[in-house]
Amino acid sequence: MSDVKPLNWKHEPGIGYHVVRRNDGGMHYTFTDLSKATVVHWKKFAEEHLFDADRLTRNLYDLRQVEDVPEEALRAAIRLNSDPSARKIRLAVVVANEEAANAIRKVAALADTNFAADIHIYTDLEEAESWLSKPLDQFA
Repeated sequence: MSDVKPLNWKHEPGIGYHVVRRNDGGMHYTFTDLSKATVVHWKKFAEEHLFDADRLTRNLYDLRQVEDVPEEALRAAIRLNSDPSARKIRLAVVVANEEAANAIRKVAALADTNFAADIHIYTDLEEAESWLSKPLDQFA
């Protein structure tokens, strides 16, 4: 992709995630925790990227290292996923187990489907990557 947007992400002490740009232009988030500091930082970063979303994007959230999904993180995810710009996102979420998968499914179910991202949940990273690698016209 020749016109990849800058990532504009900076690590700060006390946050439990990092982000890299994917080869397809999307983002690959890896979370180690969902503490309040992590959620606040992630929410601000995600809002900035939603604000200027101009094309379909493939994002991957790797939550396999997260042991607990707090309610505050779920509420923030619901708000972000209800933003009209979220409909431009294809999101694969990779979790460690079915309990975490069910928590993420609750987030997806509460969002307005007219605006929400297309979210698929996996426990296998390769399956998530396979889904994300489908041509964008297959997501419609």
